Amino acid sequence: MSIQTGILYVVATPIGNLSDITERAVRVLATVDIVAAEDTRHSKPLLRRCGARARLISLHDHNERERTPGLIGALREGASVALISDAGTPLISDPGFRLVAAAWDAGLRVCPIPGPSAFLTALSVAGVPTDRFAFEGFPPPRTAARRKWFDHLAREERTMVFYESPRRLCECIEDMRDTFGDGRTAVIARELTKTFETVRRGRLDELAHWVTADADQQRGEIVIVLAGAEVAPSEALNIEVREIVGVLLRHLPVRDAVRAAVELTGLPRNSLYAIAVRMKTEDENGSAP
Repeated sequence: MSIQTGILYVVATPIGNLSDITERAVRVLATVDIVAAEDTRHSKPLLRRCGARARLISLHDHNERERTPGLIGALREGASVALISDAGTPLISDPGFRLVAAAWDAGLRVCPIPGPSAFLTALSVAGVPTDRFAFEGFPPPRTAARRKWFDHLAREERTMVFYESPRRLCECIEDMRDTFGDGRTAVIARELTKTFETVRRGRLDELAHWVTADADQQRGEIVIVLAGAEVAPSEALNIEVREIVGVLLRHLPVRDAVRAAVELTGLPRNSLYAIAVRMKTEDENGSAP
């Protein structure tokens, strides 16, 4: 392929194994005038491997706003620019949004060079429904905010995909277990395509015990794939269940009410939790001034 001037190339790079880079990505990186990289020190070995001689500049969360006008100016003057992140496809929980949006606003061409993506790689081996899914990125780092965020996702029927920091993995999985239920299926994919790649599938209670017991699983780059909530019970049964849950909610917190409802009805905790959260929300909205 020939590199054209005045084009912003959004280039996916390997998430671990350097052999996963595409031939097209190598040609682009070896030919463009400028490479905008999230961390220039991290990207230099890959660029040397590609034979890149481009001017290398940093573009990350803390300087993207300041660097974008200069890059747009270079594109307008006819330079070709490649945008890369530390690993995988740029803009997926990585910098670059402002630059890409500014290029479109300036009437410039933006060309995708597809390749590896950590969340799609994990999703492909998770063994959960993939016809509909939601990429949710990183959960909030603080416990209270994370739990509240998970509560809002309790009724989501699509498969969900998250990134997480290794130092917060144990707390995150425990909060998922408490919110989505012990039996919800999930997958922890760690260090994908790297030497110590680990993919573990199981119930949330099993995964919580596993990561807590094995400190090695609390290292590296982590993707969590979570099966969606089960479809709600039939309408007739749902009315009866709502009555039971409603009574319990008048006397107990949501989690305790759901636990009691599981014992009384034998229904899946995931479905009961979704009903309880919905009823609690309806009650709060209804009583609001």
